Amino acid sequence: MDAQSYNTGLAELRTLRDQIKKTTAALARLETERSKAITALADYDKAKADRIAPAAGISVAETVAIAPQLAPDSLADSPAAAPTDPPPGPSTDAAAHDAAPAAQQAPAPPPGAGQDPPAAVGVPRALPSLPEDTETGRWFTHTPGLISQRPNFMQRPRSTVFLDTATGVLVHRDHTTRLDLGDQSAAAILTAVFHTVPDSVERIYITAGDPWHHDADRYPYLRDAVAAWLNAPVPGWRTDTGQGKDRLAGHFVHVRNPVGRYQRDDGKHRVEIRSAGEWFDLEDGDDPAIVRDTFLLLWQELRRHWPDAVIMGSPSQTGRDLWTRTIPERGKYADGYPVLSEELRGLLHATAGQGRNELITPPRIPAQLPGLLEYDRTFAYAKHTWKSPVGTPRRITPRTFASWTAQEQTNALYGCGHWHVRVTVPDGWNHVGILPAPAPGERAWHYPHTPGTTFTTWAGGPEVHAALNNPIQPWKVEILDGILWEAGKPLTDWARKLKDTWANLAAQEHFQGDERNKRPAHLASRAVRAILLYGIGSFAQRPRMVTGTTPRSMERDVPADAEIIGFDDNVITWQQPTGFAWDPNAHPEWAATIWSGARAALLTQYHRDEDTYAGALHAAPGSVAAFRTDAVYLTSAQNWPHRQQPGDYLLKGHLTGPLTAPDSEENLLALRDAGRIALAASRKET
Repeated sequence: MDAQSYNTGLAELRTLRDQIKKTTAALARLETERSKAITALADYDKAKADRIAPAAGISVAETVAIAPQLAPDSLADSPAAAPTDPPPGPSTDAAAHDAAPAAQQAPAPPPGAGQDPPAAVGVPRALPSLPEDTETGRWFTHTPGLISQRPNFMQRPRSTVFLDTATGVLVHRDHTTRLDLGDQSAAAILTAVFHTVPDSVERIYITAGDPWHHDADRYPYLRDAVAAWLNAPVPGWRTDTGQGKDRLAGHFVHVRNPVGRYQRDDGKHRVEIRSAGEWFDLEDGDDPAIVRDTFLLLWQELRRHWPDAVIMGSPSQTGRDLWTRTIPERGKYADGYPVLSEELRGLLHATAGQGRNELITPPRIPAQLPGLLEYDRTFAYAKHTWKSPVGTPRRITPRTFASWTAQEQTNALYGCGHWHVRVTVPDGWNHVGILPAPAPGERAWHYPHTPGTTFTTWAGGPEVHAALNNPIQPWKVEILDGILWEAGKPLTDWARKLKDTWANLAAQEHFQGDERNKRPAHLASRAVRAILLYGIGSFAQRPRMVTGTTPRSMERDVPADAEIIGFDDNVITWQQPTGFAWDPNAHPEWAATIWSGARAALLTQYHRDEDTYAGALHAAPGSVAAFRTDAVYLTSAQNWPHRQQPGDYLLKGHLTGPLTAPDSEENLLALRDAGRIALAASRKET
């Protein structure tokens, strides 16, 4: 083998490394191929383990274990070191990314929880549990010095422009200009924009064009294309490294809504390039002027409730900033809301899922559907903010729970708690599952429904209560452990103001006669929804995953615990887990309570004014085709009340059959879109 063949082999190893990361179903086969390639490379007389190891994405010890001849002479006769566990895999949750510098949020074992190594393909992961009683003192407390407090300063507004990179149209205040963006690189955009507008501009919203996808055909994965676009050289600029207490430094890699943060080489000017898609879905015809008018209207409406309101870069940033300005100035929590111990935050991160996403396929539903109707819960999370956990949590052991009266047990399940339970699906059950159970894959959940199935999981009180008191038959639920808080209202004022803002904007959209003004009202109402939705998500504060880059020529400098997420001829892009940030607004207990309430309401929800129920369990067995966060897809129509209130079920799409039951998310979304178009057309006719 010559040097050229050796380098070619290294390149092939890098390709195999990337495939191994993304194609878990073929993991065993790919690892075998990788071992063969390493063995072949090891025959080269100048082969070095420390050169092959990073190319293969494994440690030097693992490389030597595969090809012992690569061991240094002094170690050739010694047992090879045991391979280390791979780092946690990446998460694609973008809702809370602004809570950490250059952070891609990613799942990690909760500190001290003793989580097992990553599960094998097809094997459900094991959820962590609380430690023995003697170790819970440090768990059931708050983190010293970490507390959510009302700010004593005003946020500084950032001068913003709006750019359609497909047409080159730029809107800055009342001025509209058409730019030549060349190859649509970050360098071309920054050069063109700042030849037109003053350096005081600090934010560029991309309204259309997705320039970070411009060269996507050159890369095997869209994420690689985005990372390359963000990290490409920009003459006169460098990646922003932050200043002072600014923790939002560095680029954020996301396939749809990335964030590029840059500063001039002299350090005197900072700017970020963001996607307006973080806030709302734009359609053809939504030009930059409409987006500008949307943000102006949003700011005006928010100022009705927050005189010091400032629209920040993302909905999650804006939501959390507005929330801090509703922390009471008097009363029990005038000093703020303390943050849970890192141990409990880690446990909640690992055991509290978000929205329910489930596709139900034949034979559970007919292969040919009589129709497909989409019922979506309007502004759903706003319905579940009236009660949240506060204070120091208590551990509820099985013995304690069993000693309570039936009413005390009911009160606890109706309260603010997180429960470790063993569940059995009752005999004769013929409907959808109720409680989430861990499925194969990081943070994946499924909903067991087969009679007689027993599983162990964590669930919030609303879901446990639904399992015990659903309209069909009670499930068997055994309490193994529990965490119980005092019920408070830390989010009530914040959510009330956002709901009022949302309602005002929805009314403006409804009564606005000018179509040009109707659209900003609609988009602004969607932005308010995003502020609440992603604001709640940001309370969850997932462990951070920092993104970085290393020149290809310095490959061995990639951190040992980093995961390679992309590379090209010049740069390697990697992610590295760094644990929880020191975040005074981290309250995963609030997010978990809201998510649990929303999942339970997808199944059963009482409407007091009409004295009736709505939800999937009130539809006929075999008629539920899918759940998708706030929506349920049914094969038959329901007469569920809708009074334009948060949480009400709104019919958003209707396709008449016969239809082939969707067998993939892609097919479901295609039917969803067709159903929305068909329903809108039928309403116009009437």
